[in-house]
Amino acid sequence: MSRPTRRQVLHGSAAALAGAALAAPAAFADTPAARPTHGHGHAPGAGRFGDHEMPEPFDEMYQGRHIEGWPAQAGGARDGGHQNHGGQAEHHLGQGDPHEGMDFVVRIDNDDLHVMRNADGTWISLVNHYETFTTPRALARAAVRQLQGADLVPVVTS
Repeated sequence: MSRPTRRQVLHGSAAALAGAALAAPAAFADTPAARPTHGHGHAPGAGRFGDHEMPEPFDEMYQGRHIEGWPAQAGGARDGGHQNHGGQAEHHLGQGDPHEGMDFVVRIDNDDLHVMRNADGTWISLVNHYETFTTPRALARAAVRQLQGADLVPVVTS
């Protein structure tokens, strides 16, 4: 019986980490701790995330890559009020809102980068999972540097 290669072990570890990162918010979402109690939290669209201000939208070229980000709008337009960029609507046809459950949408070259906000207001992504950033813009720029020209591979959850 042959032993797994280093590449196979790394791919398996990355897949397990991505699965755990995606499963944790879904598992936590319907617990009492995740639901705001009376008088706490903010109404949707209030421009706040917990006790932290929602970051400003951005749209720029960085090291030859198009990065953009905006607050996701619950029940809003498919692209959070943005225009359709590069056929994203066709990519998600037949699926629910691709940004459901997300508070901020970040894209690199029209591909969604899964981002998460920590309790202290810092941001992490699947590309830079162990490094925190103060804003989604800083996170997107770091992801571009980390990718070193490689394409962002979409996370498939089903």
